[in-house]
Amino acid sequence: MSGQPVPCAPQEIGSLFLFEKLTPEQLGRLCAEGRVEQYEPGPVYTEGEPATCFYVLLEGTVVLYRRVGADDVEVARTSQRGVYAGSMQAYLGDRVRQVYNNSMRVTEPTRFFVLPADTFAGIMQEWFPMAVHLLEGLFFGSKNTQRAIGQRERLLALGSLSAGLTHELNNPAAAAVRATATLRERVGKMRHKLAVIAQGSYSPEVMANLIDLQERTAERVAKAPTLSPLEASDREDALTDWLDDHGILDGWRIAPAFVQAGLDEDWLDQVAAAVDEELLPSAIGWLNYTVETELLMDEINDSTTRISHLVDAAKQYSQLDRAPFQHADVHELLDSTLLMLSGKIGRRIKVVKDYDRTLPRIPAYPAELNQVWTNLIDNAVSAMNSAGGDGTLTVRTARDHDRLLVEFRDTGVGVPAEDRGRIFDPFFTTKPVGEGTGLGLDISWRIVVNKHHGSIQVESEPGDTRFQVLLPLTAVEEESA
Repeated sequence: MSGQPVPCAPQEIGSLFLFEKLTPEQLGRLCAEGRVEQYEPGPVYTEGEPATCFYVLLEGTVVLYRRVGADDVEVARTSQRGVYAGSMQAYLGDRVRQVYNNSMRVTEPTRFFVLPADTFAGIMQEWFPMAVHLLEGLFFGSKNTQRAIGQRERLLALGSLSAGLTHELNNPAAAAVRATATLRERVGKMRHKLAVIAQGSYSPEVMANLIDLQERTAERVAKAPTLSPLEASDREDALTDWLDDHGILDGWRIAPAFVQAGLDEDWLDQVAAAVDEELLPSAIGWLNYTVETELLMDEINDSTTRISHLVDAAKQYSQLDRAPFQHADVHELLDSTLLMLSGKIGRRIKVVKDYDRTLPRIPAYPAELNQVWTNLIDNAVSAMNSAGGDGTLTVRTARDHDRLLVEFRDTGVGVPAEDRGRIFDPFFTTKPVGEGTGLGLDISWRIVVNKHHGSIQVESEPGDTRFQVLLPLTAVEEESA
């Protein structure tokens, strides 16, 4: 939108704090190469458009705002003479993409002093060469520092995740190794028992009964119910009594495995009826080896399944085999992140999942959203550790009109009121020196707002802090970088 040109007075331009130290010749050149424009209420420029002008307020009221998702969020409103906006980085030239990084409108008839971007850049280079060098160093130095520390932040997160994943993988892997070693021993004993039985005077009918019992016992193991500790104890006592009554030595050693396998007194009565009394101890011993081998194989299967699940979660988290942009199930992303961070979360923090499973898949960059979840969960855990180490992390999803809400609620120390407006700023951190880079929330903000056109906000008081991420349910026409 173009304003109405009006006369430019060097005296008025010189009264602005931005230009008060300039000479009359310099003020004359500004008026000659720039212009004064009057704008009626409405937009002046729009975020993302090529930055062609540098604006300095002479009179009126301006409002600056940024696009966040489907909303225009006001970031500043002022009537102070001399405030400036627009192509403030024109002095960097084509080394930086020159676009307006916010939108500006006026709420009443407003006058600006306007300099074309290339004129502003030329005057800066000519009049303030040292200042330009300092500003360039500050701008690019800050960018490079942010990039380097951002990479460090990712490496620290990767190290934490790797440690947690290694810990989670070690438990089932160690269980599988132990079970395999025990299984090898049990199979050896079973072969020996089978050889003893084969050398005995057993009829083909008795052998057939034993083999049939073995097969049916293995089937019962696969269908064994889960018992409470009290139920299991009662059944172990009952089976021990049965085994003692039938002359089976060390029945108390055998009973726990039989109970775990789902065997009861009725089943043992069937075994006793199928073989002669003198063969019963050998039959029970053989079935005990059968039960133990089946239970060990179940343990190996559970352990390897757990390992496979962890590997799948790692792939889901990293999205290594997925397209960068896709329609994703946010609950799968949250679950994989929680699993990857389970070692860091620890046992003292209770995790509550309050998911709305009816929510649809959303258009997203899943790997980057996982980074957001990682940062927010890590902050929540740190806050609860600072409050004593115990606490509850509640992860909630819900529909919020045309957006999907993901909320992380913790019972930690909270975010002080004076810090809430700064926590998304680069390099701002409340963690002790060496424990935080101050880029976790800045990176999260950029991923959510710039990449996904969503929003992220915080509500906090001691014992109840909620980080809320709102993401569009449908794709926007253009994905921003």
